[in-house]
Amino acid sequence: MGLTSRSLLYAVAAVAVVCVGLTLWLWPRFAGRGPRALLGRLGSIFVTQLTIVAALGLVVNTNFQFYASWHELLGLYDDAPAAVGKWGDQGTAGPVGDPSKGLVQTSGPEGLDKVHGLPKGAPEQAGKVETVRIVGKRTRAVNPAYVYLPPQYFQPQYARQRFPVIVALSGYPGGTFLLGQHLRLPQTAGRLIRAGKMQPTVIVMLRPTIAPPRDTQCVDVPGGPQAETFFARDVPDALKSHYRVGHDPGGWGLLGYSSGGSCALQLTMRHDRTYTAAAALSPDYKVSNDATSGNLFGEGRDRVRRRQEHDLMWRLEHLPAPRVNVLVGTSRTGEKNYPAARAFLAAVKPPMKADSVILDHGSHNFATWRRELPAALEWMGRSLSFPEDVVGNS
Repeated sequence: MGLTSRSLLYAVAAVAVVCVGLTLWLWPRFAGRGPRALLGRLGSIFVTQLTIVAALGLVVNTNFQFYASWHELLGLYDDAPAAVGKWGDQGTAGPVGDPSKGLVQTSGPEGLDKVHGLPKGAPEQAGKVETVRIVGKRTRAVNPAYVYLPPQYFQPQYARQRFPVIVALSGYPGGTFLLGQHLRLPQTAGRLIRAGKMQPTVIVMLRPTIAPPRDTQCVDVPGGPQAETFFARDVPDALKSHYRVGHDPGGWGLLGYSSGGSCALQLTMRHDRTYTAAAALSPDYKVSNDATSGNLFGEGRDRVRRRQEHDLMWRLEHLPAPRVNVLVGTSRTGEKNYPAARAFLAAVKPPMKADSVILDHGSHNFATWRRELPAALEWMGRSLSFPEDVVGNS
């Protein structure tokens, strides 16, 4: 049974209920003072607690899809992204994909079949969400993705038209499922497009790590995963090779929440020739090492420089501002990053432009981000230029 299957969840829950019942039934037999009675009480408590915790863990994981398979949970991989391995001459970390089979490859459901409210009906009327695996041409990393294609993508009058792109990144350790089920990104975008509040846009939903369970924070790790190269170069090249999307940076933007929002800001400010807009909901403004990331900056003399260059406040003070637009979402109360958001917005200088979505109250959760998402998507629609190039003309 799969890690996220309902049958596994129900089976473990049933075992937990049985263990509770057996504990209540057998407890009088363990009422003595001898070692046998003591071991019986300890054993029944341990087994009951273990099954209850396992059932609760499965409920949470099934709902939020932190780990999609047993291999991800245990850090064992076949041809999917894997735990960090030895950095080789080809720029790889762990098992890799084969770019010769295509940079965008068909995939299984990846949890999409459990996402509620997705477009139904003819694609030219409702749009479509499909699952793919993106393979890095340079890094050879593999990342599963949901791709939302608006109704216009399938309509005859747009047959040669290219579309703007939003690359959307989840938080860590979440994945694409959270962008669909809990942030409700494709559902919200579809509603705004139908209402004429957002231009037709292709939305590509990804997780921000290319070597789970490690949190790569969209950084090129010396001797490790090259996450920045993957998102800044491999992903755009892959999408351009497979979908009718614009080739000019003006039609490309990033959106994310939590660590995905941090990546959106980092990648846009560091790669303004690839992305020209970023909408970041509850982001951090610098990359730091922690227990989930390990050492992201390596050793040696360049370690300090690499760390500084991933501090956005340091960049704004010491480097020329990029010609990009950014949007920051935060809350005056309930969000710890509000003071940092204010400092970042105040530090932005031309030609960079910054806007904000600031709630009176909101915590670091999906309820807050869903409130901010419509405004962020409408802002993104105004910030991205609809591509002038058409199929056949580059």
